[in-house]
Amino acid sequence: MSDVTRRTWLGGLSAAGILAAAGARGAIEPNDKFDLVIKGGEVVDPSQSLRAKRDVGIRFGVIEALDPEIPAARAQRVLDASGKLVLPGLVDLHAHTYPYGSAIGIPADETVPFSGVTTVVSAGDAGANNLAALRRHIAAQTRTRMFAFVHIANNGLSAFPVAELYNIDNAQVEACALALAENPDFVIGVKVRMSENVIFKHGAEPLRRAIQACEMSGRPAKIMVHIGGVETAALMSQILDLLRPGDILTHCYSGAPNLAGQFTNIVQDGKLLPAALEAKRRGVIFDIGHGGGSFDFTVAEAAIAQGAPPDTISSDLHVVSGNTPGMPFLPWVMSKFLPLGFSPEQVVAMATSAPARVIDRGPKLGTLQVGAPGDVSVMEWVEGPVTFVDTRGNTRGGTAFLKPVQTVNTGVVFGRPFQAPFAVR
Repeated sequence: MSDVTRRTWLGGLSAAGILAAAGARGAIEPNDKFDLVIKGGEVVDPSQSLRAKRDVGIRFGVIEALDPEIPAARAQRVLDASGKLVLPGLVDLHAHTYPYGSAIGIPADETVPFSGVTTVVSAGDAGANNLAALRRHIAAQTRTRMFAFVHIANNGLSAFPVAELYNIDNAQVEACALALAENPDFVIGVKVRMSENVIFKHGAEPLRRAIQACEMSGRPAKIMVHIGGVETAALMSQILDLLRPGDILTHCYSGAPNLAGQFTNIVQDGKLLPAALEAKRRGVIFDIGHGGGSFDFTVAEAAIAQGAPPDTISSDLHVVSGNTPGMPFLPWVMSKFLPLGFSPEQVVAMATSAPARVIDRGPKLGTLQVGAPGDVSVMEWVEGPVTFVDTRGNTRGGTAFLKPVQTVNTGVVFGRPFQAPFAVR
């Protein structure tokens, strides 16, 4: 015993506990009780091409059963989801969740009642200089599962609204590459904002440095590039040409003008840029990133009609955008694509299984398959006339929208109910 330290004893205990739990999970018997059963809802899980009435049984934080009927007697706790949609926990590919470190960061857990999000990606809140604080002091203490894109600018968004890349020296390739290499379980890739009001007259150089950092890291890291108000139409095409398969074009349907008031986004004069169509065909991910100024119905409609539909729907939720008329909480942004011709199943897929694949967590996140973490978003399908507004004041009418009711994170009911939720016992 003299050679056993507290650390090794605790480590052994943790490993033993994990193995015991795994063994118990694998040996579930017909009379064993689930920790939680979500009963009576209509499951919509595009990862399994499933839309049907199913009960969801969760034990040890993991989905153990997805059956037409699980007796209530087999549950320690029951959530009655009758009349509701039961979705995989939503995965928000673009949000800003670094409170106190990023000038626009919002605590992820506080948004859960309004979002149904169980996994969130911090989109460039932190650069190499403050990434460790995001990981240790925010992500580690947040119930919502969190990943991140590290900003090519060393200071991330800490100086917002001061532009982080007016001084190109802030884009330190080696420091960014080291942050990528040291955090493979947390950092997905590199974020770079390419709007003229962020990068001044540096052209494609910030994006080139972001790509260089990815390649230098020795990892298959991805780029997330922010557009909207790019300096020139030629630069917009150059950005698209530089993106690699698997890289992410966020704010893909932005209609924001540049500093001269010119519209230099992927749709110009009603026509989709050839470079945008080529990027789409090459495997670049088109992500919504709605935010407070980055989604235009007219751009979306033209791009979709001309061959560039979205791959993922994300919110770009932060302390500023959350108070704008567009209300970029993820279920509301998802709902905006219903009047654009997408089915409920397609909309759900773009906020669950599709972003999970983009962050290379596809087999387990964004799904309700047995063995996945017990992440569930229960929604109400609200029918009736509804008006949606984009970030440029354009409106579109709809006939239904998704409304969050309750969120379950790794098997635990999480966040206060959005409004008079279903029964809990």
